[in-house]
Amino acid sequence: MKDQKGNLVFYKSVLIGGFAGASGAYIASPFYLIKTHLQSQASKEIAFGHQYHYKGTWSGLWGIFRDQGLKGLFRGSFSAVPRAFVGSTSQLTSFAYCKEFMRKYGILTNSPLLMTFTASMVGGVAISFMMTPFDLVSTRLYNQGVDKAGQGLLYKGYTDCVLKIWKTEGFLGFYKGLGPSYFRLGPHTVLCLVFWDEFKELYQRFK
Repeated sequence: MKDQKGNLVFYKSVLIGGFAGASGAYIASPFYLIKTHLQSQASKEIAFGHQYHYKGTWSGLWGIFRDQGLKGLFRGSFSAVPRAFVGSTSQLTSFAYCKEFMRKYGILTNSPLLMTFTASMVGGVAISFMMTPFDLVSTRLYNQGVDKAGQGLLYKGYTDCVLKIWKTEGFLGFYKGLGPSYFRLGPHTVLCLVFWDEFKELYQRFK
């Protein structure tokens, strides 16, 4: 978001980017839940942690709804909100400010595509570093087993999960999987933002 002089307004950029990501994550939470369960599902010989046994996406969603109701489909959804808020705002804000910095100091101004690519790479690093701890907590809450009342067997809630990770695994425990996270989020960020920026420029040119 920019002011009347064309300068980025930091708090507006953070709030709008974060709200967009958080609302999308909450709405799509049932699919993230079933994705997490299916990815952790393994054969008996190599299985670890709590195991769910679904035949597929729709049978898994129906099974959760049948046993736990609508509330069960949104189990862990509140852990997805801070994850998506931090992820979206760190990605988009760092991208926008990096581009503004390069324009201000005349860096890559003769190559708009390379400028966008560079800024999106910065966005990929930012989202990976900022979101990984929230991603870790969210994954553990989504994937834990539940009792008949739908309550988690390992963690009582978000704060309990954070405290238990801190006590047993320390600060670095929150950054498990940082490398794979970057190799997933980095290319995703670059492709999304480069295409978005190019289409935006194309629209401005022909409108």
